[in-house]
Amino acid sequence: MQHISNYVDPNELSLDDGVFLVRLAREAVEKYLKDNKVIDPPSNTPKKLLLKGMSFVTIRKLVLGGQELRGCIGYLQPIEPLAKSVINAAIAAAVEDPRFNPMTVEELDDVILEVSVLSIPKTLSSKGWDVLNEVKVGVDGLVVEYRIYKGLLLPEVPVEYCWDVETFLCETCLKAGMPPDCWLHPGVRIQKFNAVIFKELKPSGDVVKVDLIEEFERTCRL
Repeated sequence: MQHISNYVDPNELSLDDGVFLVRLAREAVEKYLKDNKVIDPPSNTPKKLLLKGMSFVTIRKLVLGGQELRGCIGYLQPIEPLAKSVINAAIAAAVEDPRFNPMTVEELDDVILEVSVLSIPKTLSSKGWDVLNEVKVGVDGLVVEYRIYKGLLLPEVPVEYCWDVETFLCETCLKAGMPPDCWLHPGVRIQKFNAVIFKELKPSGDVVKVDLIEEFERTCRL
């Protein structure tokens, strides 16, 4: 893994850290929607969360007993403290995701927040069909990049849709705006990363750490 000093390894985060980050994400969204203010990490922020880190925040809206994506934005470079990254990603997911209209204050009680803390992406050494052996659904997220094209999918996405590895690669290519078989092209760079994911069970409710492998086995191995 690429070495970056003062970097938060997501695998070192505890559930308490995750609870703090999810609560911080919700507070950031609420304060921004109500007062148009970007909060700072509070004084009681654990020192670990003030190290540099990368995060994505996903917002899901409760609809008819299910959930629909309401926004998802994050950062792939550890250039600021993790707590600040979560604040900025949460606000961006709420009001800057180009796929959706900006959230309103009235929606706060109907959305679930999820924070993914990412490891530093690692470029795969394999090419062609051998790439399939380097990616594991439920563990890895993917980035594909070629010239001006770049696409990213978080580890939870293939679990949500019960994709196999090949489908996951194809969908990441499509996310980048390239043909689905772009991952077979020798000039395409493929990176993988892992993530530790914490989410609310209900709006403003208890926060849990997500076990993607268990979730995949439970929902997709029927």
